[in-house]
Amino acid sequence: MHISYTCQPSPDAAVNEDFIVAGERFVIVLDGATASGLPWGCEHDVRWLATRLGGQLAGVLIEEPGLSLVEVLREGIVRTRNLHPQCDLTNPNSPSSTVAIVREHEGRLDCITLCDTPVIVKTVDGVVTALVDDRTAHLPAYDRDSLSRLRNSDEGFWVASTKPEAADRAVTGSFATSEVQSFALVTDGISRLVDRYGWSWEQLLGTLEKQGPEQAVAAIREAELATEPGTFRGKRQDRGATRPNCGQAHKALTESQQLTAPRSCSAPDQAGHRPKPLRHPRGNVHAATKWLTRWGDS
Repeated sequence: MHISYTCQPSPDAAVNEDFIVAGERFVIVLDGATASGLPWGCEHDVRWLATRLGGQLAGVLIEEPGLSLVEVLREGIVRTRNLHPQCDLTNPNSPSSTVAIVREHEGRLDCITLCDTPVIVKTVDGVVTALVDDRTAHLPAYDRDSLSRLRNSDEGFWVASTKPEAADRAVTGSFATSEVQSFALVTDGISRLVDRYGWSWEQLLGTLEKQGPEQAVAAIREAELATEPGTFRGKRQDRGATRPNCGQAHKALTESQQLTAPRSCSAPDQAGHRPKPLRHPRGNVHAATKWLTRWGDS
C-alpha cells in the first residue's frame, strides 16, 4: 500500500487544525472545526482535540484490529474524553473535528466518514464511489447560535467531539480489497473542487494520481483566488484532504448506510426506496483542511 500526502494550511490560518495518522494498513484524516467564538467549556483548543483524537483512534486500530470502524470511532471519542475530565464535556461547543478512516482488514477495505470529509474509492472496473456525509449542507440556519444548537443532533449534523454516539451516525462502506484500485480521503478544502467548481470525482482522483496532491492544492488556490468574495458561504480559502483516480461513475451514500459491494449504494432499502445521491457540502461550517492524503495499492 502506497500513501502520500501534503499539508498546506489556509493562507490566513494562524494554526493548522488538521491532522493525519497513517499506519501500514490504515489512514486517518481529521479536519478540526474552527471555533465559533461561543464559550466552549474546554481549556484545550481545536488542534489539541484533533491531534489527541487522531492518536487515540490509531491506538484503537492497532490494539483492537477486530473492531468495526464504528466501534473504533466510538472508542476513540471515549478515550479522548477521558483525557480532559476537568473540562465541561456537556458543552455543545466543545472542540470538534471531522473524521475519515480507511483500513485494510481481512480482505476488505473498510471506510468511515463523519461530517464533511469524503472518502472516494475506485474499483478495478473503473467505477468511482464517494462516501459523503453532507449534513452540514442542509441546515436550516448557519449563524453560530444555530450551529451550536444543531451540532451533534439528529436535527442538524454530527461531528467527533464529546459524544460517542456520533460514531453511530457516520457513513460507512466496505469493499473487497481485490476489487479496489485506489482510494482517497478528502477534506472539504479539496472536495470543493467538486462542490463549487464543476470538477468530477473522477477528475479529482485523476489529478491526484497523475500530478500529485500538490497540484490539487494549486488548483483549488487558483479557483479560490478567481472567485469574488461572498460568492459562497464560508471562507474564501480553506484546507483539504484527498486521494486520486479516474473512473466512470459516482455514487454517494446516505447516512449510516453500509456499502458491501462497489455498486450496492444504489440498492433499495427495506421500504423499497433507493437512496438518492447526497449533495456535496457547499457550506464551510467547519474549516476545511488543506491536508491532501493520497493512497493506493502498491
